[in-house]
Amino acid sequence: MGSLNGIAVNDMAGDYERKGEKINEEDISGGYACENFSSSQIFSAAGDLNPDDSGKPETNLCPSGMIRASQETVEFDQEFSGIEIEKRDVPVEDRQEMSAMAENLNEVQNVLLEDLDSGIDTAVISEANRDEQIIPPHSKLPKPEAPPGLLNLLLDGDFNQVERSQSLKENLPAIGKYIRDQSNSFSAAISRRISSLKESDESKSKWNNVTEFNLSGLKVIVKQKDENRDFALKGRISFFSRSNCRDCTAVRLFFREKGLKFVEINVDVYPSREKELVERTGASSVPQIFFNEKLFGGLVALNSLRNSGEFDQRLSEMLGRKCPDDAPAPPVYGFDDHDDDTVDEMIAIVRVLRQKLPIQDRLMKMKIVNNCFAGAEMVEVIIQHFDCGRQKAIEIGKQLARKHFIHHVFREHDFEDGNHFYRFLEHEPFIPRCINFRGSTNDGEPKTAAAVGLMLTKILSAILESYTSDNRRHVDYVGISNSEEFRRYVILAQDLHRVDILALSSDERMAFFLNLYNAMVIHSVIRGGRPNGVIDRRSFFSDFQYLVGGNSYSLNIIKHGILRNNRRSPYSLMKPFSNSDKRLELAIPKLNPLIHFGLCNGTRSSPSVRFFSPTGVEAELRSGAREFFQREGIEVDLDKRTVHLSRIIKWFNTDFGQEKEILKWIMNYLDATKAGLLTHLLSDGGAVNMVYNNYDWSVNA
Repeated sequence: MGSLNGIAVNDMAGDYERKGEKINEEDISGGYACENFSSSQIFSAAGDLNPDDSGKPETNLCPSGMIRASQETVEFDQEFSGIEIEKRDVPVEDRQEMSAMAENLNEVQNVLLEDLDSGIDTAVISEANRDEQIIPPHSKLPKPEAPPGLLNLLLDGDFNQVERSQSLKENLPAIGKYIRDQSNSFSAAISRRISSLKESDESKSKWNNVTEFNLSGLKVIVKQKDENRDFALKGRISFFSRSNCRDCTAVRLFFREKGLKFVEINVDVYPSREKELVERTGASSVPQIFFNEKLFGGLVALNSLRNSGEFDQRLSEMLGRKCPDDAPAPPVYGFDDHDDDTVDEMIAIVRVLRQKLPIQDRLMKMKIVNNCFAGAEMVEVIIQHFDCGRQKAIEIGKQLARKHFIHHVFREHDFEDGNHFYRFLEHEPFIPRCINFRGSTNDGEPKTAAAVGLMLTKILSAILESYTSDNRRHVDYVGISNSEEFRRYVILAQDLHRVDILALSSDERMAFFLNLYNAMVIHSVIRGGRPNGVIDRRSFFSDFQYLVGGNSYSLNIIKHGILRNNRRSPYSLMKPFSNSDKRLELAIPKLNPLIHFGLCNGTRSSPSVRFFSPTGVEAELRSGAREFFQREGIEVDLDKRTVHLSRIIKWFNTDFGQEKEILKWIMNYLDATKAGLLTHLLSDGGAVNMVYNNYDWSVNA
């Protein structure tokens, strides 16, 4: 649609040219023209011409009758709010010809409205000859539309006000409408969910109610609070327990379901509190529940009150007052029990040797050996400071080697006199990677490996009971890292430095290393987090190490070197131990495939975390395998004759045997339903497809 100002000015120019007067653009210096057709500055309310603001007479004036609109032209859209005509000043020599110009403008406007209604043509002016040309639009192009607001302006007769906001409201972008609609629907969905939640809460328990619902990635948990109960209970609930006690677990779950806060005193974690337990109850049996300072009883008393429905009343009666000072105190930070730790009888000799021996880097077998000394030098120091013969000094050196104070630099023998090089345990090159080494070795008298393993297992079992889910599939690593139990575990892990593992039996050794593996995984995740990529996982299983019995042990060494009897790990070409490695003596003689269901590597697809007792390790491994296969370790699809297995079976297929042998072996640990389906597939002689599920490496938190 052509511009109105171009049409008006060109018609005026043509009119003057017909009268013999030539108009040039350079002559535009003053005169009269129309400006802003739709503006409120053109006309007054009475339709008369308005004078200029500057006070000049008869400037910027247009006749009031220049626009006439019929009722038939009211079909325009309201897209634009007005039409502006570009200002051009036309010089006129004779002021008496203004009336002719006004009439000409009236004719131009009438023609303009007719052209807008019909959409026939557009007026343009050639720059070369200033001739008016009519260029008709293409027949398939849409007809030009009249600007919105113009007809409203004409019909209403109000030229001073033009509605502009209406067009903006009606022409919102599509994306804006979409966002507005989606936000309204989302708000309505939240309102409906919350209203339905309130209605459902009225029919449920008011103080033991946790409702969870999901809204497109948003997790909302609403928990009703019983103000009366919280106000009434001013005392403290405490109970004595032990690790791996079923009755203690039942008491713990009962208090958690009730939403009651309690203090647990595990006498395995705090051994000195066992004496207090005997003094208060007259026996060492657990659990023993106390409401403030009063003994409530054990699990039997708790069940009797719960079944009779009198538990809440009894609880309010006994805990309606503040807890007195003579009630069982919560466990305190630090070791509140004093063990009679004896200093090793050889420690006096070791301290002298650490000060007197010339420790330096030496060349041996074309290798530079760091922080070492010669065997002959140590013998001379012992002879001079302890006034003994050479043979006695050699015997002392052998005792120091057996107690893991010193080692040969290449671990070839224990101790010999001569030009053989040795180093102290704290100078071993693997020490910086050992997480349980904290500045110095444990110089106390080494405890037996069985005693250290039992104590660590009790503490770790107490940790799992307090900081894992009921099925132990999810571990609260943050809660463990801040707990007093874990702090005590880290301190007790230093007792592993110089233990004698060779003194353990085969079953004791298996339980010891199974528990050590699971404990190291928890410690590693707390210290550095669970790795994501392949390279990080390799570092996780190889670089995180413990100092145990004078040697370093990583997760790979424990699993593949000890428990799998020195077998290669998946996608590896080398065995963990060389033939000369002293740790090879600790490997389990016979491989037990059940170990794969007792090791938890901190991922969602691994078996649940657990700890084993030396006397029942075989039965506990069977229970772990049965739980793993019943959960997600195997799925049988009869229609497709397919068995879906965990990828653990594929990685360690050499430990389980051939495919059909694997399925027969797994059948011993399945429930009746899965065992029946698998028996049907294997008995008809047809082919069975084995598919291995993807492994979920995300952390089991």
